[in-house]
Amino acid sequence: MSRPRIVIVGAGFAGYRAARTLSRLTRHRAEITLLNPTDYFLYLPLLPQVAAGILEPRRVTVSLSGTLRQVRMVLGEADGIDLDARTVHYTGPEGEGGTLPYDRLILAAGSVNKLLPIPGVAEHAHGFRGLPEALYLRDHVTRQVELAATAADPKTCSARCTFVVVGAGYTGTEVAAQGQLFTDAQVRKHPLRAGMRPRWLLLDIADRVLPELDERLSRTADRVLRQRGVDVRMGTSVKEATHDGVLLTDGEFVDTRTLVWCVGVRPDPLAESLELPLERGRLLVDPHLQVPGRPELFAAGDAAAVPDLEKPGQYTPMTAQHAWRQGKAVAHNVAASLGIGGERRAYRHRDMGFVVDLGGVKAAANPLGVHLSGVAAGAVTRGYHLAAMPGNRVRVAADWLLDAVLPRQAVQLGLVRSWSVPLDTASPELVRRPGGDGKPARKPPGEEPGEKPSAAKPSAGKQSAGKPSAGKQSAGPHPGKKPSAEAARGSGAASNGSQAPDPVQDADAPKHAEAPGPVTRADLRAAHEPRPQGSGDPSAPSRTRNASQGDT
Repeated sequence: MSRPRIVIVGAGFAGYRAARTLSRLTRHRAEITLLNPTDYFLYLPLLPQVAAGILEPRRVTVSLSGTLRQVRMVLGEADGIDLDARTVHYTGPEGEGGTLPYDRLILAAGSVNKLLPIPGVAEHAHGFRGLPEALYLRDHVTRQVELAATAADPKTCSARCTFVVVGAGYTGTEVAAQGQLFTDAQVRKHPLRAGMRPRWLLLDIADRVLPELDERLSRTADRVLRQRGVDVRMGTSVKEATHDGVLLTDGEFVDTRTLVWCVGVRPDPLAESLELPLERGRLLVDPHLQVPGRPELFAAGDAAAVPDLEKPGQYTPMTAQHAWRQGKAVAHNVAASLGIGGERRAYRHRDMGFVVDLGGVKAAANPLGVHLSGVAAGAVTRGYHLAAMPGNRVRVAADWLLDAVLPRQAVQLGLVRSWSVPLDTASPELVRRPGGDGKPARKPPGEEPGEKPSAAKPSAGKQSAGKPSAGKQSAGPHPGKKPSAEAARGSGAASNGSQAPDPVQDADAPKHAEAPGPVTRADLRAAHEPRPQGSGDPSAPSRTRNASQGDT
């Protein structure tokens, strides 16, 4: 008798926990397949420490094959699910397609960056949902400080030393807190940078930092940020972004070369493609994490709207804490549905507290309702992360120890370029490839190192600093909607030409040197389909599914 087939889409907090729990419950009585674009589980809460140079990138990644030895791992992105045929179609990392049949399917596809209809944001901002984006931000910040140190113009120096973070939730608050320490350390002992003062701005339309948490945690975080020098502006956001800076909703124009977008996430578009009942883009499930009317389909994590039994009428928020626990619950229910486990269990979870890492020895925490700040909160926060991580605990602790006694290495490796991590990608865990044929993209004339951009080819709609166009439309897709291949190629980061920006300027390259636009599943399929004679150039290969996690 053949074993039942269980397919898990996504190896985020929910998917990874489900795979690990199922492998223990089934004990070889089921065939478990995990489909994910990368071969690692990303511990997202520590990503700001990667961007700040505290942790090496591999410290926050856990090998799937090394920790899930009874689970078959398939590298690829799900780009279609046939519910009637019970198959998942996916595209591999080299463009090859495949199909996975299943008896039970767990959709744990995670979430992607949430875009808002703000002109210029898709072109000039970068998200913070994946490892490539964290590596890019670390290189970019380091480069801006180094370029500012040699800038002859004080205005240029100030602009390069100004960093704007939009979104004062978990991620934005931690990025700003860690970033201020990182840049302060870079200028403190460098003679050419004497007198330079890096400036970090944290913006949010909410009335306080960390609006989703207890007010005492919010006050602690706000106090630490302001004492450290972060310019915290509540009730303020970005009205328009340009190459030279950002126009704020209060009318001020801030000269900057850095815009970090941390306004939140939206469910992966894969859930919407199933054409099943949704709740704000999330697949509606019952308290057992099962899709009503589809006994073979389960969902967990950011892709699922799970009823909150502790708060009737509401759904659990999109956080890593819930995703991790839902992964365990859905594994038990899937095993029970196959008759190889115990009884089904409804998902119920009561929060035991929250922790927010503010860099150095500072943090805000309220374990078991006890409010902590300062060193005590810092110890609790790091202890929590070590306990929650499914691997690499010793390596993480060793990096923390070395960071406490040794100066950080502020060097830019240049491994991730600006155009390879566009904000409007639906797969922030993957680096954007430069061209459809995999060959390096050519730079346009005038964009070689040492050359100035040609003035004969200004970017369409580019405005001078402080004078944004009132009629400019948003380049980002509507939140919750999956863009078509044509719409994706015409919007977002740039046009569909395979042109890379100046390797020295990178994110600061003029708009006419922008990289190809956002990538979709349809793009990838089109790139590998035969085209009739006389057809145009192939579109860039696509990536659309994200398996990253929500904030803790």
